[in-house]
Amino acid sequence: MKKLLLLVLAVPCIAACNAQQSNPSEETRTKQSARHIGGPCEGCEAIYEYGSRVLTSIDTLPDFDQHDNKIKITGIIYQNDGETPAKDVILYVYHTNEAGIYPTRGDEKGWAKRHGYIRGWVKTGDDGKYTFYTFKPGSYPGGTAAAHIHPTIKEPGLNEYYIDTYHFKDDPLLKKSDLSSSPRAGSGLLTLEKQGDMWVARRDIILGVNIPDYK
Repeated sequence: MKKLLLLVLAVPCIAACNAQQSNPSEETRTKQSARHIGGPCEGCEAIYEYGSRVLTSIDTLPDFDQHDNKIKITGIIYQNDGETPAKDVILYVYHTNEAGIYPTRGDEKGWAKRHGYIRGWVKTGDDGKYTFYTFKPGSYPGGTAAAHIHPTIKEPGLNEYYIDTYHFKDDPLLKKSDLSSSPRAGSGLLTLEKQGDMWVARRDIILGVNIPDYK
């Protein structure tokens, strides 16, 4: 009788386990079906760590309201022709705090342990536009690197890949070596302009430019 009861209880478990195996997560399905481009990209899978959030074309990064050096970065993501707005493209960004540290709160999981909590995600609509609000990051302690913002791209049908880092044109620590002669998806060098109580910069992104194996 006990053996029969155990068998009855085991059947739903086996069915559920098989269902989980035959129905992988959306992230897994995306990775399995995506064509690989861009070369190695450590930490790029952090682009999937937005959880249950519904992504839009605008995001405000954590601690935005607590800083004076507020910045707004906006632009249009274009398809490879440089003219057609690209829809459903996810852009993930992260950066240091004003002390040049990637801050954590202690409960981080995944790549947030290294990237910190000052990060955000946007997803383009039909017009290809994106905007994120944040504050100007600091250089690494000791002034070893110019201030920067790390970006990762995920477009439909392709794996995630990195594009050229956002840098600031007026940064005294900026070196020629920080700027690629063949920038991935276009130059990330930003010119900040004061608008009210905020600094504003624009960067348009052209998918596939200088990205290995794109075509």
